[in-house]
Amino acid sequence: MENSEKKHPLIEVWNTYPGIRRDREILNRPPVERIIGEMFAIGEFYYYALNLTNSTLSHHHENILKLHGLESYPENLKDVLDLTHPDDMEFVMKAEQTLIDKMTEIGLEHQLYIKCSYCFRMKTAEGNYELFHHQSMITMEDETGIPVQAINIHTNIHHITKENSFTVLISGIGPRNDFQQVKLECFSKPEQFSEHLTKREMEILAFITKGYSGPEIAQSLSLSEHTVRTHRKNILRKTDSRNCKELVKKAFERGLV
Repeated sequence: MENSEKKHPLIEVWNTYPGIRRDREILNRPPVERIIGEMFAIGEFYYYALNLTNSTLSHHHENILKLHGLESYPENLKDVLDLTHPDDMEFVMKAEQTLIDKMTEIGLEHQLYIKCSYCFRMKTAEGNYELFHHQSMITMEDETGIPVQAINIHTNIHHITKENSFTVLISGIGPRNDFQQVKLECFSKPEQFSEHLTKREMEILAFITKGYSGPEIAQSLSLSEHTVRTHRKNILRKTDSRNCKELVKKAFERGLV
């Protein structure tokens, strides 16, 4: 099983990540609570830990069984990849290669503070293919700084939008404030907002997509509620959105989250 696993094209893509070694074993539980706090899930979601040294999975959230109609937890990455819509597989591979290139460009010393995301279709328990939002973060590295474990979170966003932005988003957390949006033009038509959002507006948009209220956003960013309301009005105007529900939909469709 392990040999066939390594031959999967996406595994070969990840083999290009600088320093990845296949001779290490991970035993301790990843800091899932901390990771969830940096992510968001505006719908039904699940997560799992990915051992980057051998592509095995562990610490699954139970929703993975319900959402995909599985009888048992997937043991390796190929089991999850097999749920991907065949027509989206090429995009997923190019997205992962883009993430690896960008991570190398940013600097591997920052890899524990970088979150990556994009969307693709996955097969559900009903037998349909629905749009999922994929988020990933490296959570462990060895004593030499080589990544050995990541957390993947998949959220079903089919109820929000069925339109894939075909955009890869790289954003910083904690001490990092990176924000890189890479639209893979060969898969999509260019589409942008008429006006660019400022850094502060992007921060507030992220909180809105997580379902935070105005007072909660104000407290988290140490701003007044009036300032948050002003920013939210400007975001709605710039995105030509009538309300926050429409804003969240457009944010996904344009690869802003």
